[in-house]
Amino acid sequence: MFYTIEELVIESKNYPSVAEMMIAIEAENTGRSREQILAIMEKNLVVMEQSVAEGVAGVKSVTGLTGGDATRMNDYLAAGDFLSGETILQAVQNAIAVNEVNAKMGLICATPTAGSAGVVSGVLMAVRERLALTRAQQVDFLFTAGAFGLVIANNASISGAEGGCQAEIGSASAMAAAALVCAKGGTPHQAAQAVAITLKNMMGLICDPVAGLVEVPCVKRNALGSSQAFISADMALAGIESVIPPDEVVLAMYQVGRQMPSIFKETAEGGLAMTPTAQRLQAEILEANR
Repeated sequence: MFYTIEELVIESKNYPSVAEMMIAIEAENTGRSREQILAIMEKNLVVMEQSVAEGVAGVKSVTGLTGGDATRMNDYLAAGDFLSGETILQAVQNAIAVNEVNAKMGLICATPTAGSAGVVSGVLMAVRERLALTRAQQVDFLFTAGAFGLVIANNASISGAEGGCQAEIGSASAMAAAALVCAKGGTPHQAAQAVAITLKNMMGLICDPVAGLVEVPCVKRNALGSSQAFISADMALAGIESVIPPDEVVLAMYQVGRQMPSIFKETAEGGLAMTPTAQRLQAEILEANR
């Protein structure tokens, strides 16, 4: 078992891949067979696919605050006249789709949380054709993401209520970046660098949901987190490394989360949640649900 990113990188040398290491550890900890573990992750992958498809087709949240943006991005992509890379924009579209489904109380796969569920799934759905990933490799992508996420969860936090949005979207983006590196043929060390690069950029991101709902700004933060994952992965694959070691970055994120005022940790008492528009929307939502 590994408890730090450094240990993860070292221990992974004893296995064909980070994913295989994670599967072996899961088997040891749960007593489940390899086949059972793979089947569970396959089920997660199916849920991800379904939530992306449902969101792109068009959904609306119960409150009406969010919905339809995944469809808009799909139409924008179809027009072919865009500024960013197509793969990144597909990930953005997918991430929005998943979180719009979450906002309508649909079925999603928390990775690592419901509020950040669009990042890993959005990135994987966007890159699998580009990298010609087999079904097994797609499942491996999720195990790789989970391995790095496990370290972050054990040494910092994946909870917005505990560590701010840096702990949710930040962690999800770091997980996706690491999995991208490995899927592209990079090393576990490079994946660890991608984690560090991502978390450094996301550090201090507050959790300020309008009306206390996982909609605004959560949906769009998933979109931007997805794009961050690609940039971090490319930087790491280019040989760019974090001056601050990955484990120290994780610890710094934990400390920032502890020092962050409670108004910025999912309480809807600060940030965007306290803007005049947010306050008006909150009053309208409360009135409509009386």
